[in-house]
Amino acid sequence: MPSILDLVGSTPLVEVTHLNLNPNVKVYGKLEGHNPGGSVKDRPALSMIQGAIDRGELKPGMKLVEATSGNTGIALAMIAKAVGVEIELIMPEHATAERVKTMQAYGAKVILTPSERSMEGSIDLAREKAATGEYLMLNQFGNPDNYKAHYRHTGPEIWEATEGKITHFVSAMGTTGTIMGVSRYLKEQNPNVQIVGTQPTEGSRIPGIRRWPEAYLPAIFEPERVDRIIDISQEEASTMARKLAKEESIFSGMSSGGAAVAALRVAEELEEGVVVFIVCDRGDRYLSSPLFEE
Repeated sequence: MPSILDLVGSTPLVEVTHLNLNPNVKVYGKLEGHNPGGSVKDRPALSMIQGAIDRGELKPGMKLVEATSGNTGIALAMIAKAVGVEIELIMPEHATAERVKTMQAYGAKVILTPSERSMEGSIDLAREKAATGEYLMLNQFGNPDNYKAHYRHTGPEIWEATEGKITHFVSAMGTTGTIMGVSRYLKEQNPNVQIVGTQPTEGSRIPGIRRWPEAYLPAIFEPERVDRIIDISQEEASTMARKLAKEESIFSGMSSGGAAVAALRVAEELEEGVVVFIVCDRGDRYLSSPLFEE
């Protein structure tokens, strides 16, 4: 029988049929909420923890520590429990209650940092703890095992599911691991596949998508691997998340709504093509937030 770790990946594609108004273009969402931890972050969480164990970086008695906006923390909490390692997760205090409680349900210790410091404050505290030598910080923003998970699995799954017909790949950009890994793989198969990233407009706050200050730009991000970046407003992402649920029966969060906005915008511009975007997680992570309130 498979363990919980064996269930990570192999998520389905579903066609967007009502919101896509271009009959000559197929638009598909990759439903990452089907991972056992409920999001795309299960993939890099497994890859990073397994990599640290294999390389001997995670020594007996050490704890893991990581700064997270939510989904990565849940995934790390699940994987850490499965392999018998203690973990502390640090996140901004504006995180939804569902995320905090889910991490705690897996046995993780959760530390909340002031909202005004955003993710940067959480990262700083994680670095301070790691500097004591008692913790290993996985550093999802600079750990190659993050994007390698998507190079090894997510990219090949998309290529196979579309029978190599994909023309455009669209992803939110947070740690940028997903877009970096998938870009590497798809470009090796067909250099003409266009890679499209999304980031928030100035002043917008979209969980899972960031416009990073230069000092905190993820070390794994290589801008040349992204052909185009589309700015998405908080209102656009929220509205699309609600539309995905009501019109496509795709229940997801705000970052998935942002990716869908970009994917449908790309589809409108094309004469023909196959567009795939990442549906990062499930909408039940946001029920305590105003996201699904009209």
